[in-house]
Amino acid sequence: MRTFDLAPLYRSAIGFDRLAQLLNDAQRNDSTPSYPPYNIELVSDDQYRIVMALAGFNRSEIDITFERDSLQVVGRKQKDVTERTYLHRGIAARDFEQRFQLANHVKVTGASFDNGMLTIELVREIPEALKPRKIVIDGGENVTALEQRAAA
Repeated sequence: MRTFDLAPLYRSAIGFDRLAQLLNDAQRNDSTPSYPPYNIELVSDDQYRIVMALAGFNRSEIDITFERDSLQVVGRKQKDVTERTYLHRGIAARDFEQRFQLANHVKVTGASFDNGMLTIELVREIPEALKPRKIVIDGGENVTALEQRAAA
């Protein structure tokens, strides 16, 4: 695999340090965790959904933490008091920790757990101050007082 030196990006780009850090982290950690399996869905332009298959877990064993630009889902399986002898064990009931990096202004709006499927709803809410706004151009019949004095 190729390695990239992102040091020049740190020197010449201001305010993009988070992007460069994400690229560095992705380059170092090229093995993505495969457990538990999950889907990321685009519901609409500004709505997303993460669906995780958590067979064998119940609500009390799952912890979801949302902090600024990071979503963390942790599953801690309680120890089974009954000793079992398996002929085949295909259902993984091990602890896990899954992290998702979220873009700016993406927030978690809710979560549900039904039939072993954890669904996390996300939405991108851009603040009014950052939304594009229409700028009216003065001119023509809207002559300002300063322009009237200059003409006189």
